[in-house]
Amino acid sequence: MSIRPAFWVLVIVTGFLGGLWAGEPAGAAGDFPVASAVRVGGDEKQTRFVVDVSHKLDIRAFVLANPYRVVIDMPQVAFQFPARTGETGRGLIKAFRYGLVMQGGSRMVIDLAKPARVDRAFVIESSNDQPARLVLDLTAVDHEAFLRAIALENRAPDMAAKRPPPAPDDKADPRPLIVLDPGHGGIDNGTRAASGELEKAIVLEFSLLLRDHIEKTGRYRVMMTRSDDTFIPLAERVNMARARQAGLLVSIHADALARGDGDAQGATIYTLSDTASDAAAARLADSENGVDAIAGIDLSAEPDDVADILFDLARRETKTFSVQFARGLVTEMRNATRMHRDPLRSAGFRVLRAPDVPSVLVELGYVSNRGDLKSLTSDAWRNRTAAAIARAVDSYFSARIAGSGRPR
Repeated sequence: MSIRPAFWVLVIVTGFLGGLWAGEPAGAAGDFPVASAVRVGGDEKQTRFVVDVSHKLDIRAFVLANPYRVVIDMPQVAFQFPARTGETGRGLIKAFRYGLVMQGGSRMVIDLAKPARVDRAFVIESSNDQPARLVLDLTAVDHEAFLRAIALENRAPDMAAKRPPPAPDDKADPRPLIVLDPGHGGIDNGTRAASGELEKAIVLEFSLLLRDHIEKTGRYRVMMTRSDDTFIPLAERVNMARARQAGLLVSIHADALARGDGDAQGATIYTLSDTASDAAAARLADSENGVDAIAGIDLSAEPDDVADILFDLARRETKTFSVQFARGLVTEMRNATRMHRDPLRSAGFRVLRAPDVPSVLVELGYVSNRGDLKSLTSDAWRNRTAAAIARAVDSYFSARIAGSGRPR
């Protein structure tokens, strides 16, 4: 494909700060290939996507539908791009994102403006003081041709299968297991504050602190679905809790205000419901349920939920325990932080769908609200709020033991 030089647009340039936005540790550049700049050129018929990298690497490119996307998999890369990299594109490319999808593996996901095929995807060796270049050539096609291309491709690699399973629990330890689930991670940044703070970093830091508060009691075991900046698919987060027979799953997030939702602020606790408690809860659930698509995972063959009688009975009991914990959590958090005017809500969050693990999703606050963001980045607030959640956990299990509820 030939594209005149006049079409080239410099989308982003090299910048150390960008490595922080992408979640790469500051020292990553010394250990991994460095991606330092991106250029996009062309129009809605043909578009070329070029990434400057420090040296040649292997890549795999494939397309996904619903929505139209191109996924580029590669070994782990230190992305050193400025903030807001990839939020806009050109030609066939609407936007793109990048980050870790597993230890040792990075991914770029390109959102397409219309169906397109990958004509070429290759990496040129560095030469004459020029960096190596990852090149992706796209050509517009109709919907039917796009689907045929998908049919000819192998399905996207199962990232979960590549990650080693967690070590089995110590069966001699009878203490209940709490699973803490920091939302987003890796290629999925979550929401972003106007000043640049990323949800994935905020909730990870808080979850690590919460882990310390809970473990300090000595009465519980704690497992993190992620303890670094790695992407974990939603289904795998749920499976981690189920495989360990967890007594509780707490998913930690930090919302951003959607247009038309007014000046919302404060923490909110969500439980699972097939029918959302309100329109804002439904919008949030839809957004959170779409994070696998953000990371370029094909969900088209995901099996439907099992719906037999025993499953339904277990799910009802689990929902009762989830609501019980959520109510206690609201009570404790009211004494530590500002709560949303309607703090207990429900919607169809996929991460809460374990039929046998009581689960809640905690929105700590709104990164789009100045007051909430100040709290979310305050050591004093984080310690106070983590202590409140730890007390709620303790009260929940104490009540279950006293009432002969089975603490896992």
